[in-house]
Amino acid sequence: MKIGMSACVAGKNCKYNGQNNFCPSLLKKYKDEEIILVCPEQLGGLSTPRTPCEIVDGRVITRDGLDVTEQFELGADRAFELVKDCDLVILQKRSPSCGASQIYDGSFQGKLVNGEGLFAKKLKMSKIPIMEAESENKE
Repeated sequence: MKIGMSACVAGKNCKYNGQNNFCPSLLKKYKDEEIILVCPEQLGGLSTPRTPCEIVDGRVITRDGLDVTEQFELGADRAFELVKDCDLVILQKRSPSCGASQIYDGSFQGKLVNGEGLFAKKLKMSKIPIMEAESENKE
């Protein structure tokens, strides 16, 4: 089985704040599988750490008001190319890239709405099976 996985879930410090969302139970569960790690934000050219981003009216905007949709789209495309042959892709919840069921509402107040990040949307459109990881770190 070939598994794609958000790099932050595997413990890579690529989250917006320079931290990770390490989920050791997932790595243990899939230890015998081929795992391909991706961070769409980094693949799109964004730095780590970086200013928090949320989706506002279909655009990805930083907390400071900068539109970074182009970088998120590029990262989603590049990440997709790496995982397009995977049997499953495990994504980080709530991310403007990887959130598959809920994302932050764009107010930067921690409020969630039903929705999906750009990479998750691309995976869903391609019918690649996805699941969201439950972080074992305190956020």
